[in-house]
Amino acid sequence: ANISGLELIQSLHVEVQHILVSKSSTPNVRKKAALCLLRLVRTSPNLVAGREFAPHVAQLLQDRHLGVLTSTMSLLNGLAIQHSSDYESLIPYVVHILGMLVLKKACAREYLYYRTPSPWLQIKLLKFLQFFPNAISTEPNGAKKKNGAAPNNKAYVSQLTSVVSKILTETDVSDSINKSNADHAILFEAVNLIVTWGQTGPIQLREGAMKLLGKFISVREPNIRYLGLMTMAKLAQLEGSAEHVKKHQATVLVSLKDADISVRRRALDLLFVMCDTDNAERIVDELVAHLVLADAAIREEMVLKIAILAEKYATDLRWYVDTILKLISISGDHVSDPIWHRVVQIVTNHPQGDLQAYAAATLLIAVSPQRCHETAVRVAAYVLGEFGFLIAERPGMSGEEQFRILHHHWHNCNAQTRAILVSTYAKLANLYEECRPLVAPVFARCKNSVDVEIQQRSAEYSAMREAFDPEAVEDLLREMPPFEDRRQSALEMRLREREGEGSATVVKAARPSAAEQ
Repeated sequence: ANISGLELIQSLHVEVQHILVSKSSTPNVRKKAALCLLRLVRTSPNLVAGREFAPHVAQLLQDRHLGVLTSTMSLLNGLAIQHSSDYESLIPYVVHILGMLVLKKACAREYLYYRTPSPWLQIKLLKFLQFFPNAISTEPNGAKKKNGAAPNNKAYVSQLTSVVSKILTETDVSDSINKSNADHAILFEAVNLIVTWGQTGPIQLREGAMKLLGKFISVREPNIRYLGLMTMAKLAQLEGSAEHVKKHQATVLVSLKDADISVRRRALDLLFVMCDTDNAERIVDELVAHLVLADAAIREEMVLKIAILAEKYATDLRWYVDTILKLISISGDHVSDPIWHRVVQIVTNHPQGDLQAYAAATLLIAVSPQRCHETAVRVAAYVLGEFGFLIAERPGMSGEEQFRILHHHWHNCNAQTRAILVSTYAKLANLYEECRPLVAPVFARCKNSVDVEIQQRSAEYSAMREAFDPEAVEDLLREMPPFEDRRQSALEMRLREREGEGSATVVKAARPSAAEQ
């Protein structure tokens, strides 16, 4: 197992399998052989033919020695990761062992851990069952499942339901930390199994799991609270669970202020998952209010998730614009480019109503103070360059005033922001004759800029009026066309990169909300 070179594996793996299944091997040898074969399979995944090897595993699962069973389950879980369907016939054996441990408490004294029968084995058994989400769904008229497996044996389905139900109802917080940890490890694997079953599982088990998790997310023990929040986020994805999760919203908001950052992260994930059109405004407003107090380690993640929720569940896009502006004012350094780019895309792609005028007016007011965050200047520059004409007739918002307010921030901005401002100035000069004398000196100075982008833009905008007739210039500087509406926003892609494909928040973000539909 420890040397495990490819040549050695190919020469000896058959011998290891033979020792594992041989009746003459002692329990200790079989334990070692199972763990050795697991290591070999991890090194060379196609070493064992699943369908041929499954009957031998079935024989091992009938061994009465719990040490052999524990090692066999480690091997079986390693094999099932690669080809789970080859081992589906072993479910009844696994359920039988679970029944003996959970229902009958049949366990040798040396494998009792604080009066809990072999918790490590129970966890491995529950993990194996999670490979088969349709294990307890029965097809009518004895029909076969889509993958060709035989219909479920009702006896083991009933026993499995009883096992999971007993784990849910009899697990409680214990005075002994060791016992509590072992019992809760089993409990959370049972809840993960319920999540895996989804809609095919009994509804009373889902409701029981939710009720229990509601209790655990309010206990003082941080480890149990962490696992409760994480598991509830998974359970919340199941259809019909949303209303039960919402009942715990106040408790989850309290966990957002926990001293442990890992608990705060799980609370943030759960709030993200439980959000819908009905409670979105309240959750987003609570998160924005908490952002003021949040430490730097979690701010970037909070800003990203607030931005996704505000867009996803906005019934009024003006509220969305206001929310992003709040994010910029509170934590502008953590508002990445994709977030403010998304604001620009949404405002540009919604000409109907007064969103564009509202965004232009709101952003102009936002950048009016002497000091504001540079990200606010970028958004304001782009939006005013495109839609500033919609508010030019309002008092204090003329084209000249728009230029004056934006240019006030010029000296505090970096090259990227100045490049955006140069394009905005060109558009303002095109629309308002009174802006041309103000813009010309800026372009003249910028022609000698050390930044190539600013230099090129200034030189081209200056030469444009001399090179083309006024109608052509008008066409060149008119507002941008709508952006292509991608199926997945850049923010969702960013979330996927951060948290991985199977994350509860990524799954939630991928589902279209009622507002989006």
